[in-house]
Amino acid sequence: MTGTHPDPVQFQQLLNQLTSTTAPESVTDWPTAQFDAIQAAGGWQWNIGTNFGGNGLTSAQMLQVYRQLASASLVTTFILTQRNAACQRIELAPDSELKTKLLNQLSQGKIFATVGISHLTTSRQHLKTPPVVVTPSACARGYLLNGQVPWATGAARADVLVTGGTLADQTQILTAIPTRREGVKVSKPVTMLALNASQTGAVQLTDVFVAHDEVLHGPAEKVMSQGAGGGAGSLGTSALAIGAAQGTLRQFAAEIDKRPELASFHQPLQQEADSLAAELQLASNGQHPAEAQAAETLRRRANSLVTRSAQVWLAATKGAGFVAGHPAERAVRESMFFMVWSCPQPVLDANLRELSCSN
Repeated sequence: MTGTHPDPVQFQQLLNQLTSTTAPESVTDWPTAQFDAIQAAGGWQWNIGTNFGGNGLTSAQMLQVYRQLASASLVTTFILTQRNAACQRIELAPDSELKTKLLNQLSQGKIFATVGISHLTTSRQHLKTPPVVVTPSACARGYLLNGQVPWATGAARADVLVTGGTLADQTQILTAIPTRREGVKVSKPVTMLALNASQTGAVQLTDVFVAHDEVLHGPAEKVMSQGAGGGAGSLGTSALAIGAAQGTLRQFAAEIDKRPELASFHQPLQQEADSLAAELQLASNGQHPAEAQAAETLRRRANSLVTRSAQVWLAATKGAGFVAGHPAERAVRESMFFMVWSCPQPVLDANLRELSCSN
C-alpha cells in the first residue's frame, strides 16, 4: 500500500530550515533544533505503518525523503536513518503487544530508538568470537547477552536499542532492549572525522537479560536478512551519498556567481548527480535495468561522486575552504563517511581501485 506523502509545503519548509541552519559538530552536541523541525513536519510518522499511527511511506518514498534531507543536513539525516531502521526492524517482527506499544510510542515521538547492528553485517566479522554472545538464560525464559555493540548512533539519547548477537550454533537473534536495563552501559561517543553530533559509540552488554517476547527476529542464520529492509550497501546509504553530493554542488554553485570559470567543473558533476538521482528512483521502484546489481553499483558511483564533488568544491574555494569551519572543509570530511559506513567489500574495493588508479 502506498503511504501518504509528506505535506509538500511542510516538507519544503523543513528543507529550508535545515539548509539555513548549521547542524552542530561536537560529540557533546545533538541536533535538537533540527529534530524539532522534523517532528513539526510529521517526520516521526513517515516510515511507520498506519496501523501504528504512522504515514506508512513506502521504501521508494523514504529514499527520496532521505536524499533531499541529506542535501540539507547529512548528520541529521544519518541519525534519522538509524532511528527509522530501528522502527523498521520492530515493525517487521511478528505481531505482539511489545511491537504495538513501541511503534505507537515511536510514531508519537514519546521515545527514541536506534540500532546497533553493524556487528551482525559488516563490522568485526573477522573475529573468531562474536562481538555479542547470546546464551539461553538459566531460567529458560529468554537469553543473556554479553559483549560489545561497536557502533550505535545516539545510544545515550535512545530509550530503546535494537541489537542482537550470536548463539553457540552460529544462529543469531535481534532484539529490542531498553537502554536503562541492568547491564547496559553506553560508552562515551567517539570523536570521528565527521558527524560527531550523531554521538556514535559503543554499548557494553553484561549479562543483559532479554525475554523471549522481546526477541524481534530469530534465532536464525544471518538474522539481518530476515524479512525486508536494507542491509549493507542498500539503496538507503546511496540515497544519503547522492543527497550529500547534491547539497555540496548546490553550495559550490554559489561560487560560480563570483567566478564563472568554475561552471565547467560544476556542470559535469551536477549532471552526474542528476543522473544518479534518477537511477535511484528507478532502482527503488524495481525498474533498474540491472536490478540485481543496482544497489552495489549505485553505492560505488555515489561514493565516488560525493567525494569528488567535495574535493572539487574545496579546491575551488582555495585557501578559504581549507580553514576549519568552512562548509567545503566539512563537506570533504563528511564525504569520507561513505567509505566506512555500511560499505560492502566489493564497493570499497572498487572505490580503492579508483583512488589508486589501478582499474
